[in-house]
Amino acid sequence: MTTLYDMIVRHVRTGEAGGTADIGIVDGTVAAMGALGDAAAAETLDAGGLLLTPPFVEPHVHLDTVLTAGDPTWNESGTLAEGIRIWSDRKRSLTEADVLARAEAALRLYVGYGVLHLRAMVDIGDPALTALRTVLALRSRLRGLVDIQVTAFPQDGIVACPANAARMEEALRMGADGVSAVPHLERTREDGIQSLRIAFDMARRSGAYVHVFCDETDDAGSRYLEVCAALALETGLGPRVTAAHANAAAYYNEPYFRKVAGLVRSSGISIVACPLINSVMQGRYDAYPKGRGITRIKELLDAGVNVALAHDDIRTPFYPLGTGNPLDAAHMGAHLAHMSGRAELRSLIGTITEGGAAAMNLGDAYGWRAGVLKIGAPASFLLFDAEDAADLVRGRPAPRYVFSAGRIVAETLPAVTRLRGGGLEAASPALRETKLPVPALREP
Repeated sequence: MTTLYDMIVRHVRTGEAGGTADIGIVDGTVAAMGALGDAAAAETLDAGGLLLTPPFVEPHVHLDTVLTAGDPTWNESGTLAEGIRIWSDRKRSLTEADVLARAEAALRLYVGYGVLHLRAMVDIGDPALTALRTVLALRSRLRGLVDIQVTAFPQDGIVACPANAARMEEALRMGADGVSAVPHLERTREDGIQSLRIAFDMARRSGAYVHVFCDETDDAGSRYLEVCAALALETGLGPRVTAAHANAAAYYNEPYFRKVAGLVRSSGISIVACPLINSVMQGRYDAYPKGRGITRIKELLDAGVNVALAHDDIRTPFYPLGTGNPLDAAHMGAHLAHMSGRAELRSLIGTITEGGAAAMNLGDAYGWRAGVLKIGAPASFLLFDAEDAADLVRGRPAPRYVFSAGRIVAETLPAVTRLRGGGLEAASPALRETKLPVPALREP
């Protein structure tokens, strides 16, 4: 008896070896993979050898601050301190319409670049919790298209701003998924540790996750990463804990770093590195040689720690650039972390796919394991006109197709460039076989 699929996607390339397979989709899930031959479907798409990858994951983005760069003023120093001052002024004028319009625009960028799972940071410093209410409503409305986790983020601290502790509790009652802390911005180290204890206790009691802004500083004396790992072990929260940024680890002496890396590995927590914003913001106070502005991605991966990369900001008071493309973060990570080997480039793609999924505790809802799309999993995947991981990192293309639960939710048509001028010969067949982007010539 012939199986009838809702959709068959034919001739997807499942790895760098060049083999292709068909994907049979029923009710939004993967029903079969392989050579489906004459199987029937209500709809068929011939992928023509496009590269199959997992959907991208963005484990750390500020959806409330997106697209506010220059409003009301620009961060001319590029420092975290000036960014916080500007945002503190801007958030006084937040409205639901304002937050909604900007967050929706950012999410359109993300989905177009293949992001189907996203963890949003939302500042709870506004007593009315305007941004939080808006992002929670947007999460509900977009469920089924993009999976959004919402983090109650105390930008002004918890001990330094006691009202934030009460607002975090309220945020959880409203439906936030996780809590946060910013220990390196508290007044003293002791206050920083206390802020972490408050956040971890809140998470333990409520079932929320903990997503800490950890050691986002060039100060080698900022050592909250070890506290996060210790508390993860003490509370049993383990993999429900994420430490974002962790820039100070780049300055730790080697014996201490190795100790901390082992502790982090044992605790089960994830590290989320943010190469784009931290390469711009860190090192501002350094004399030359300046720090590279990134945590030890390669060394943490080698130690067995789950590492994810995040885009973090899109045109905000903290970072005036950004496209929403996770491949931009991977590209910057390749440079800053000295990860240009072919195996390293593959691992960087892992940090924006399965590494991000692990940091967000997506489990079976993600549907991919060790680069393989599982039967029975959601039919959520990306198709790229690219050769391999190195090609993805090098070119940072948008996916040709973005599938979410069996539906095409985004499509990007290839750009065509035509040169106007003479004297350039057509590319040789050998070059064309490498699929280099050789423009067609048009003589004047």
